[in-house]
Amino acid sequence: QVHLVQSGGGLVHTGGSLRLSCGYSGPSISSAAMGWFRQAPGKEREFVAAIAWSDLATYYPDSVKGRFTISKDNANNTLYLQMSSLKPEDSAIYYCAARRVEGLSGRANEYDYWGQGTQVTVSS
Repeated sequence: QVHLVQSGGGLVHTGGSLRLSCGYSGPSISSAAMGWFRQAPGKEREFVAAIAWSDLATYYPDSVKGRFTISKDNANNTLYLQMSSLKPEDSAIYYCAARRVEGLSGRANEYDYWGQGTQVTVSS
């Protein structure tokens, strides 16, 4: 069982930056991938970023490409999401996720484990 614990988030002004962290533990998931999703009130969960465990390939939707960066630190078993040039529409609860199957995916139902979520609020 993979266990994900998130930290970071908070309130930031438009144009500001934040970094989210997601500590992971459990059986090795070296052949899997991890990602970040977000969900705003009244909206469906939206894909934000993904990273492949094997080759560190990344995948972003156009809405965050060039502003957000996903990375991982194997030594500390931590996944990061660096967010910059934040906009009010980026406000949401952000979730980290992990999947057992190798390969990048932007579909929430293809992830097997989820963090507890952390609030990000961008004020205008």
